[in-house]
Amino acid sequence: MAEPLTQQQPEKPKELTLSIDGRPVVVTPGTTLLQAALRLGIDISYFCWHPGLPIAAVCRQCLVEIVGQPKLAPACQVTCAEGMQVLTGSDRVLKVRQQMLEFTLLNHPVDCPICDKAGECQLQKLYLEWDAKAARIDYPKLHKPKVVDLGPTVVLDAERCILCTRCIRVCDEVAKVHQLEIQLRGNHAEICVAPGHHLDNPYSLNTVDVCPVGALTSKDFRFAQRAWELSATPSICTGCATGCATEIHHAKGRVYRLVPRLNAEVNRYWMCDAGRLTYKELRQGRLTAPRVLGGLRKWDDALTAAASALQPALAELGKVALVLSAQLANEDAFAAVRLAAALGIARVYTSGRPAGFGDDILIHGDKNPNSTGVRLIAGATAKPAAALEADLAAGALTALLCVGEVHLGDAALAAAARLKVVAIASHESRLTNGATVALPATAWAEHDATYVNAKGMCQRARAAVAAPAHARPAWRIVGELGTKLGQALAWASLPAVFADLKAAVPAFAQAELGPEQPTIQLRFKASRG
Repeated sequence: MAEPLTQQQPEKPKELTLSIDGRPVVVTPGTTLLQAALRLGIDISYFCWHPGLPIAAVCRQCLVEIVGQPKLAPACQVTCAEGMQVLTGSDRVLKVRQQMLEFTLLNHPVDCPICDKAGECQLQKLYLEWDAKAARIDYPKLHKPKVVDLGPTVVLDAERCILCTRCIRVCDEVAKVHQLEIQLRGNHAEICVAPGHHLDNPYSLNTVDVCPVGALTSKDFRFAQRAWELSATPSICTGCATGCATEIHHAKGRVYRLVPRLNAEVNRYWMCDAGRLTYKELRQGRLTAPRVLGGLRKWDDALTAAASALQPALAELGKVALVLSAQLANEDAFAAVRLAAALGIARVYTSGRPAGFGDDILIHGDKNPNSTGVRLIAGATAKPAAALEADLAAGALTALLCVGEVHLGDAALAAAARLKVVAIASHESRLTNGATVALPATAWAEHDATYVNAKGMCQRARAAVAAPAHARPAWRIVGELGTKLGQALAWASLPAVFADLKAAVPAFAQAELGPEQPTIQLRFKASRG
């Protein structure tokens, strides 16, 4: 019996052509009108839409006119169709857009002088662009709760909230936990957490990032600095092996916050709360000046003392070890390995911060930003910290050259205290405090560098703030120490170190430093529409 004929389904078009404000644009099926307009550089105002979140279409600020349709449509929700003609700047659209903005502002408090979001507030920006008129209401505004403690990291000002639901969607889609909801109805509606519950997921501060107004503020950053006084420098989070792309927000040589930077392959628009707070370590426990046996020295004297401490042990075959931290940047680790090879140091060990909490979202259990890079640079013969501790216990070593943050147990630290130890580090530790010579290095926000994350991606970080007066990049310190030991390894710049790294380590052959990314100002420039 013959099989029944099935009707062949027509293939969906791979591309669609439509016009927006008379300009043709070609898109793939499923593209929204807002995305298509943004691709053309056409500015359509919106509050609730976010490129990393599901569409809600609740603010109605992005309404546009579709020729042939009686009602205006939300550009964030309506998908493009073949031959569609869209108007984003007609008199009808502009009038409704202004009316929607006025409606949003009806009960909004005039908190701009004290609001943390002032200077980067979407509502403030659109008001200046599209309205900039005095309020027409002649009755008292509706008051809602202020300074509502939602949890350990976030404070809510319900009066400022415009109910865009971005924060709810962040919890649902990014943190994978439903912790925020809207209670009550009409103009009494407000964001809340369930009774007895808190906004305490590991990604809670992303709600502050996506809030288009100042309704949700970070307890850590609250009233710390004005947004327009901050500069932003692209960098990488060093809190774990994920290596989220970040911006360092700083002013007058001080870092005030870290926020996520778009990287579609790593962290998209998000980062965890723990990673945001890593900036605090920049101001805590720093090794600020060269020390020899606990006493302060000038740089040249300290380098001479470091060379003198290592020189006798170098004559004993296999008695000197290089210890690399997985916190190091690629350039610092490579410089140290190159010096070790030149000096005939065959024993190389790697160390780092102990493993911690991880999840399947962004947080990695490896709490070191460059375990992969250091492992590639150190080579297959490098041994882990456990092997170092065993060799220290066995008395197999007489001197250590430690570069970066090295973690050892109590017994290993006691054994190291009996050796000649030269420590190059940005922060004080039990190891640097007992070292023969301790040399201050710059920290991650104070130098240009590259790191390799857990996915094997080599990423660039930029210097944002100046280092303490005596601190130097570790690769530079290693080169200067090499000169004192008779090895001409001094590099003139980080690109020079990176070029040698690419030539020496095959895994880095295709890596690139990438284009220059200058520091940018956060202040927006408002224009009248």
